[in-house]
Amino acid sequence: MNSNTPHSDDKQKQIWQVIQAIPMGKVATYGQVAKLAGLAGLARYVGFTLKNLPEGSKLPWHRVVNAQGRISFPINSERFIKQYHLLVNEGVIFNNYKISLKHHLWCI
Repeated sequence: MNSNTPHSDDKQKQIWQVIQAIPMGKVATYGQVAKLAGLAGLARYVGFTLKNLPEGSKLPWHRVVNAQGRISFPINSERFIKQYHLLVNEGVIFNNYKISLKHHLWCI
């Protein structure tokens, strides 16, 4: 799929709108974001979209985690550490690098 087609631009905007709505101190899973954006089953596309955010984006990308409540970047990588600290600064609590989705999952 060419990520510059109007159709994929619409998908990206839908994903961005959902992520923008995630409140501080809460997280959503890739699959949850896809479903709320009307793109059920496209969790990997959510990851692709986040990976390709425009430079300087203010989108709270760090609030999106995997279905196990974990950050998807390798532990101790620069991107893992950045996401971890952004979440901790918002009050998200980790236990062994895992977030309790029971307490922090964004529910609409």
